[in-house]
Amino acid sequence: MSRSPSSVNGHLPGNSGASTYSYNLHQQQQKPGSGEPPLPAPPPLLDHSHLRPGKSALLLSHDRTLELYRANAKKTHDPELQFEFAVFMIDAAKSLPATTLAGGDATNPVAQEKADVRQGELLREALGLLKRLADRGHSPSQYFLADCYANGLGTARGKQDFDRAYPLFVLAAKHGHPDASYRAGTCCENGWGCRRESAKAVQFYRKAAAALHPGAMYRLGLAELNGELGLSKRPKEGVKWLKRSAEHATHEFPHALHELALLHERGVENVVFVDYEYAAELLAQAAELGYAPSAYRLGECYEYGKMGCPQDPALSIHYYNIAAQQNHRDACFALTAWYLVGSPGVLPQSDTEAYLWARRAAEQGLAKAQYAVGYFLEVGIGVGQDLHEAIQWYKKSAEQHDKRAIQRLRSNMAQAGPISPQDAILSRGEANEAGKDGGCVVM
Repeated sequence: MSRSPSSVNGHLPGNSGASTYSYNLHQQQQKPGSGEPPLPAPPPLLDHSHLRPGKSALLLSHDRTLELYRANAKKTHDPELQFEFAVFMIDAAKSLPATTLAGGDATNPVAQEKADVRQGELLREALGLLKRLADRGHSPSQYFLADCYANGLGTARGKQDFDRAYPLFVLAAKHGHPDASYRAGTCCENGWGCRRESAKAVQFYRKAAAALHPGAMYRLGLAELNGELGLSKRPKEGVKWLKRSAEHATHEFPHALHELALLHERGVENVVFVDYEYAAELLAQAAELGYAPSAYRLGECYEYGKMGCPQDPALSIHYYNIAAQQNHRDACFALTAWYLVGSPGVLPQSDTEAYLWARRAAEQGLAKAQYAVGYFLEVGIGVGQDLHEAIQWYKKSAEQHDKRAIQRLRSNMAQAGPISPQDAILSRGEANEAGKDGGCVVM
């Protein structure tokens, strides 16, 4: 297929984040002979050299920081300060490298063992403090402790323990903790640590939604829209919940924006009218919050000119990249197609990048990407030829019933004849079936 160039410039390597754009600030200057006095010279920059640490300055050791924090927490009975200390210890235990905790080489088995012991000590102290605070009715501690158990932190063999998490979610919910109400609802809906009870799940969701929890409002919206959780199918009420959730969308809960966009793309009779422009706007809002499905959909829209969006390679690549950086496999494969052909002034052509993105999608189980990786390895596109490994990837793709991979395996590869890299991505027949133009496009 052909891809039109764009006036927007940028370069997006396969392992980078979103495109970076720069701009220049211009200062207006007095024209000579204007008769106006010259502008005063800008004041000199403040000298902050006295704030820079000298050569003898030393950072406090991690253990010393913990000691100071612990001493400060013990001096007070303030539950908030003690809670913060417990969270600090858990974060430290999870994130600090073994060399920091053990004071030695992480590759040394003895040092690693010491590090594990130290991490265990920190977790036990933190969880013990959280339990005491939870017993005193401190709802943030109740919720955080429940979240630890739900994620396998401080549990036997690191397994999720909803039997301990659910009662704590309920306790925190009774104290008015919105996140706890939402999590208790998910437990009741799925039967995690309790009996599966849709009616009880709805009660918890409504309690969280009353506190404007976007996740709870989104779940109620879907339930009303589709007639789930024992609720009657009421699309109008469902859309109302989705709109309220969208108004309070966060990085953690951008889902309502995406769902509303899909509704406005196809419309719902007597409830939601078709509005492509508004749908694209909602997708953009969700993409800005980092929601990969929305970013991928926008990438398609700007690549093929869908939903009233202009064909814009720079924006297409930008949104594909947002999704791909979160391992959205279709977005990764979309970048493979872009790198195969490149885009003048936007993206340099690179067989190596094309192969790397295809492999990233293939490793996540995308059948057409597995076939593409097999072909790249067979022919030597962006990577050295390796027929043995190529066959392995063809087999993985064939196991998912990819017809081209099956045919490639049945044929004698030495006599199968070459195909174009674009056809390795997507055959023209499949492209037409998908309503796209050209062989290297991605679904």
